[in-house]
Amino acid sequence: MPLFPHPMHRTAFVADTTALILFFTTTGIINERFIAGMTWDQVLHARLLGAALMIPVARPYGLWRDWVMRRASQRLASRLLWDSIALVSFQVPIYAAIIAFSGASGDGLVRGTLGASLMMLVLGRPYGAFLNGVRKLFGLPPGGDKPMSLNS
Repeated sequence: MPLFPHPMHRTAFVADTTALILFFTTTGIINERFIAGMTWDQVLHARLLGAALMIPVARPYGLWRDWVMRRASQRLASRLLWDSIALVSFQVPIYAAIIAFSGASGDGLVRGTLGASLMMLVLGRPYGAFLNGVRKLFGLPPGGDKPMSLNS
């Protein structure tokens, strides 16, 4: 049985993975170096590990976000709230493990995790919009508006 039995599944996987890697490599570098106080070597290690981990989690996150965003109304405040909830609830635990494995400990680990939590609260909607834009470039519908499922 092929991993992606339908071409749309493969396209959705590539779109969601591209969006996650581009967006969060940039924001991760900022958080790790300037908030968590990690060395550039630790940041490089965290970003390489992060990119490797983003590949298997990008599409599951995209599906999670689509599911969470079904609760949002068309009001901007609602979309801001639900995009932030989706991002924080899925990505913060993974991010904390990445920076701990990459050398952050004690106060740096706490600051890095709290910094990531705050960044993801703020970046939830911008990332959601970026993800929808990348999906559009790949010819896919935006998430949360027209939910994509594994059965489509």
